[in-house]
Amino acid sequence: MYVIIGTGAGGAIIARELAKNNLPVTILEKGPYIKSKDAFNYYDKYNETVDLLTTTCIGGATIVSMSNMVRALDEELLDYGVDLSEAYRYVEELVGVHQLDDSHIGKGTQAFLDAGEELGLNTMKMPKAIREEDCIQCGKCAFGCPADAKWSGKDFVDEAVEAGATLITEAEATEIMTENDAACGVKYIKDNQEQIIKADKVILSAGAIGSTFILRNTGISEAGRELFFDPFVSVGGYLKDVNFNTEVQMAGLVIGENFVLSPHFSSFIRANIPDDNVTDNDILSIMVKTPDEAKGYIDDDGEVVKINTIQDIRYLAEGTATAGFILEKAGVDPNTIGSTVYRGAHPGGTAAIGKIVDSNLETEIENLYVCDASVLPISPGKPPILTILALAKMLADHLKN
Repeated sequence: MYVIIGTGAGGAIIARELAKNNLPVTILEKGPYIKSKDAFNYYDKYNETVDLLTTTCIGGATIVSMSNMVRALDEELLDYGVDLSEAYRYVEELVGVHQLDDSHIGKGTQAFLDAGEELGLNTMKMPKAIREEDCIQCGKCAFGCPADAKWSGKDFVDEAVEAGATLITEAEATEIMTENDAACGVKYIKDNQEQIIKADKVILSAGAIGSTFILRNTGISEAGRELFFDPFVSVGGYLKDVNFNTEVQMAGLVIGENFVLSPHFSSFIRANIPDDNVTDNDILSIMVKTPDEAKGYIDDDGEVVKINTIQDIRYLAEGTATAGFILEKAGVDPNTIGSTVYRGAHPGGTAAIGKIVDSNLETEIENLYVCDASVLPISPGKPPILTILALAKMLADHLKN
């Protein structure tokens, strides 16, 4: 029996691959099974000092992601003996990674792309896993897709269940059971009662924070002593009737040495403009995302602590300045350009390859594997979903053999 904890990018594809090979799979998901359009109700809350975007529901963070699919850490992972080239090709075809058709590139995104090219920046359309024939271009990608037009982990969970996997929702895994230093089962809480499921192999894909707690409860106390998350802000201003708020979000990309930029609507930008006539239809904004130095951690009380280094701040400043140049070139009134508060996404590094897991993603406890953003050795500074999918495909192949 394979027990998979979590239904984000890592857990979902492993469940699919194993179940489709007629292997016995049980999936434990802490959150409920929901409709994609309701996902915005399941964002997690941490504490007042950390604004970190994660969700607890079927599909995990993938269900509120923009379905951005870029390769990350290719060269860095080779240093750990991990070659994802074949896995990348497999998952890119499986989820249909492509740049959106021009029919789904709106006025604001095109202004971003044109301005980036005029400034000589490394500019391209964002690779995505969105089905244009279903997409209604409502701009609500981060709330959960009301048209089910984008890929999420929920899709693969549904396929796994159809192939024979068992899905148990609202089941919070708390500890991995061991015998002779090998995983043999999982303790979890459902309906306020502790339950046990036996397992031959356990795959922990509960996210960088959720996986940390389970690993610590299982005796791997080093988990979570390092933590990164991609810091980001949104920078934007006034561009009359651009209607960017109704476009497919993050459909463009500028890749800098220390940051990535992508057009992303934030309603908070309008609050920076002291003009009651300005509406959401008049805002063009850009997400500035950078890698960080993994100086955060999860303390013994379970609090997420984030420490910003000089390098973190410098990278964010570089990206913010570049975003300002793009906005002005795109026609945004420079006197209205402002920023949102600093936030974080894509937490990872809490069970890094080479520290907590080996190149097969196995822990010191035999038959206990981790496969989510926890295992990434450094911050990618880019959307990590495709990399996690590729790592999970690699692990699934290992488990099948």
